[in-house]
Amino acid sequence: MNQLVMHSGSSTLRLEAVTGDPMLEYRIENGRIEVRKLQPKYSNDPEPEWQLMSPEQLRMHVERKTVVAAWLERRLGWRRLLRACVGDSELLQKAA
Repeated sequence: MNQLVMHSGSSTLRLEAVTGDPMLEYRIENGRIEVRKLQPKYSNDPEPEWQLMSPEQLRMHVERKTVVAAWLERRLGWRRLLRACVGDSELLQKAA
């Protein structure tokens, strides 16, 4: 079973896989829900760019009841999260 360690800041969520897979970091920034894959600490690669999460990606998290979906629901509320899942980003502007 792939376990995760969760670190949550005010508007960021970092997930570390105990298997050593790259960390994923999520954030809510300027009304956008974004994700990036972090490199290991020993890597000399530049930090990756943030990528906007699509409504499809958000729906997948909600359908699977992931930690990310639970975090987003706490941060945004279920109505705003639902709107993001169907592509209505206007409402997210008020959440950030």
